[in-house]
Amino acid sequence: MQQRPFKQVDVFTAQAYRGNPLAVVLDGTGLSTEDMQQFARWTNLSETTFLLPPTPEAAAEGADYQVRIFTPGYEMPFAGHPTLGSCHAWLEHGGVPKTPGLVVQQCKVGLIRINQAGGRPAFAAPALKRSDATPELVAALADALGLPLAHIVASQHLNNGPTHFGILVDDLTVLLGLSPDAVQLNTVLSGAGISGVGVAMVQPADDAAGPGTALIGRSNREARAFVGGGGTSSSAAVDEPTVEVRFFFDHGKGVGEDPVTGSFNASLAQWLIATRHAPAQYVAAQGTCLGVLGRVHIRQDADGQVWVGGDAVTCINGSVLL
Repeated sequence: MQQRPFKQVDVFTAQAYRGNPLAVVLDGTGLSTEDMQQFARWTNLSETTFLLPPTPEAAAEGADYQVRIFTPGYEMPFAGHPTLGSCHAWLEHGGVPKTPGLVVQQCKVGLIRINQAGGRPAFAAPALKRSDATPELVAALADALGLPLAHIVASQHLNNGPTHFGILVDDLTVLLGLSPDAVQLNTVLSGAGISGVGVAMVQPADDAAGPGTALIGRSNREARAFVGGGGTSSSAAVDEPTVEVRFFFDHGKGVGEDPVTGSFNASLAQWLIATRHAPAQYVAAQGTCLGVLGRVHIRQDADGQVWVGGDAVTCINGSVLL
């Protein structure tokens, strides 16, 4: 065992302790998969990452570092908040990208680009595979979530490395009031081979006083209060969220709710933008029911690439014996 540089960062927030925490071991060389899994189980966070040199093949294609991502129960091929959080930690630790302003991360799904332009990092959403679901699966998920079928606008299988399921609903009050049956939901997810299910509501562009307006407005005022309290990053400008998201997933110890989910927001954005349920640029709020002020910044560029951005702040800086 040896002392290794370590950071714990908060992601998708400009205010410490209001986002999704991530443990980052900045030098994972020499650790076995079992060592990494054991430490991730010990941190008990939704994800823990280990940074390594890129493989020679990935380095030849421009990779700056390699990341391995673990939940307490298993390794993930890709995840959004570990991508932005690991990049933040790597840069803060002195990492210098081969291409100024663009970090290239190697992970199990391949190379992920992280654009630093504008002060708020954003990763290029990986290619998405999506498909329709059977009515029986939608009904089973809705029942497990406590979601009336009449409020479901659309649903899709979503796969960008992790296998997610997305549900779009028409009422923010219904979304925020969901109270899933964890045992029942875990049974449905396991039976369908899905790692998590996300539910979202999009505020209509022409809805000035619809069901989501008051709650989104209140959420935004709370965010401004936290930002005004100090300790924020320079990119902490608060944008009005027009999408609200909740995500329930199997973290290896049963089903729980994730504070902010980058990988799901990436696949959700690609789906919603492609089907014109959402505009090409928006801000999603997530974690409201957990007292979290998560903000995910979505933008589709002129080439059709969807970028998923968010702030990150370091909360713990030191070393860990591994």
